[in-house]
Amino acid sequence: MKKSVFVDGLSGTTGLEINERLSKYKDIEIIKIDYDKRRDVKERQRIINEADLVFLCLPDDAARESASLVTNPKTKIIDASTAHRTSAGWTYGLPELSPSHREAIISSKRLTNPGCHASAFTLSIYPLVYHKIMADNYPVSCQSITGYSGGGKGLIGKYEDDSKDNPYTKAPRPYSLGLNHKHLKEMMVHSGLAESPLFLPIVADYYKGLATIIPIHTRLLNKQLTGRQLHSVLEDHYKGQRFVKVMPYIDEESLMDSSDYIFDGGLDITACNNTNMAEIFVLGNDANAKSMIITRLDNLGKGASGAAIQNMNLMLGYDEDYSLV
Repeated sequence: MKKSVFVDGLSGTTGLEINERLSKYKDIEIIKIDYDKRRDVKERQRIINEADLVFLCLPDDAARESASLVTNPKTKIIDASTAHRTSAGWTYGLPELSPSHREAIISSKRLTNPGCHASAFTLSIYPLVYHKIMADNYPVSCQSITGYSGGGKGLIGKYEDDSKDNPYTKAPRPYSLGLNHKHLKEMMVHSGLAESPLFLPIVADYYKGLATIIPIHTRLLNKQLTGRQLHSVLEDHYKGQRFVKVMPYIDEESLMDSSDYIFDGGLDITACNNTNMAEIFVLGNDANAKSMIITRLDNLGKGASGAAIQNMNLMLGYDEDYSLV
């Protein structure tokens, strides 16, 4: 029997990508609303309650309104906005964190899809806090560099404006300078930290691809681990995961060797583009008691629509990796 799915907010970047991915399913019926009835609350409510699953690809307030329209106990919701990412009663959609996270997603009817920066950050930090290697009050700092597609249509338009001397294309641009990025609470809560990290995102003049960069002072950890031991903790935690891969350990010696993931001494932030993969690197310099965790993903893939489809697969009983690469 076909499942019916409605994408509320089809015109946005995430909504369009989800709709494209759904078109590959032969046993899913995509319900659509007439263009001139998009703002008709009664019509949206009717369609929402007809669907087996609804994706909310909307601004936060609109997502809250749509979620409030559900009266059918069988209708499942995946909210791609930030509206419910730390709300009681909503399941956080990052199944790789633990078996209990995956089980909660499978049985959930209200799921909040993680943010792109938050996904990479939480995948990096959660295992360290969970295994009590990092104290929950460790002073975590993080920089994240991303392509401009993460800002949606408005930011895409600014970067793709070919006007002379376009200020957006001159150089990478740190933003959220008030240190109050909307992902902060999400990053803290779902990584297990007691305090929010010091977080500075940077947007650059390329379309998509994201990497979080987190320095680790190993002398401040609960357990005095070498960089290679830190790598082993993450590798063991994510062993067997289809969409999260801990890459080979990097130190000064390994940088001397040729590999297919290091080029000219650096990492390609866009290497996971067009996939649902997140790849985690651990860099170590034990002489200075310092390590670094870099996690890269496609901000429109594992950071948005790919993760949403992965969660839908779990919620509707499909193979978790169905239609995903």
